[in-house]
Amino acid sequence: QVQLVESGGGLVQAGGSLRLSCAASGRTFSRYAMGWFRQAPGKEREFVAAISWSGYSTDYADSVKGRFSISRDNAKNTVYLQMNSLKPEDTAVYYCATRLALTAVTTHRGYDYWGQGTQVTVSS
Repeated sequence: QVQLVESGGGLVQAGGSLRLSCAASGRTFSRYAMGWFRQAPGKEREFVAAISWSGYSTDYADSVKGRFSISRDNAKNTVYLQMNSLKPEDTAVYYCATRLALTAVTTHRGYDYWGQGTQVTVSS
């Protein structure tokens, strides 16, 4: 079992920044890929960013490329999502997820454990 707890969400004005954190416990965190997804009201859950077990490989949705950055600290069992130049359309509940594999994928069906989510609201 893996437990994931997100934090760092909140209300921010357009153009601002937030850093989300996801703390993992349970199975060996450093061996597994991690991903961030988001879900806005009335919309499907969508891929945001992902990172391989080592941190050397990352992937981003086109909508966040150049603005968001995913990273991980395996010593702290934590993955981060730095979000800059936020837009109102980034408003959503953000979830972190872990995949019991070394490499990351962009589909939510490829992930095995999920956190409870953290709300991000960007005002215009």
